[in-house]
Amino acid sequence: MAKTVRLDIVTPDKLAYSEDVTMVIARATDGDLGVLPGHVPLIAALGIWPLRLFNDDGEKQISLCGGFIEVQPDKVVILAGCAELPEEIDVPRAEQAKRRAEERLAKHGGDVDVTRAEAALSRAMMRLKVAGFQSHK
Repeated sequence: MAKTVRLDIVTPDKLAYSEDVTMVIARATDGDLGVLPGHVPLIAALGIWPLRLFNDDGEKQISLCGGFIEVQPDKVVILAGCAELPEEIDVPRAEQAKRRAEERLAKHGGDVDVTRAEAALSRAMMRLKVAGFQSHK
């Protein structure tokens, strides 16, 4: 059995990531999903959560704004609305987005789209988590 699986992360703008990895852990909408080389084929929807991947250099996290994962025994493809490596995250911008979303949610007014504000808050917090993971290595 192969020791690695090819991981490709595709967004509408670019191929965000393409490398061989030893393991992928993703947050599907119905729970966490661990993928090792030789995994059975599957397709699942992804939530807004950091993607964890492992290779010989250790663990890396990538921020994902939801999407879909397709798993084959030798390849994993993730289609995501956005994906950012830790070094690509603009931390001040993410902090600002988090504050804006929290302010919108605190208003509870009729003109606030709560679902949209909660999604914005989740994306901002996820970006900050991934950026923080990078800075503590």
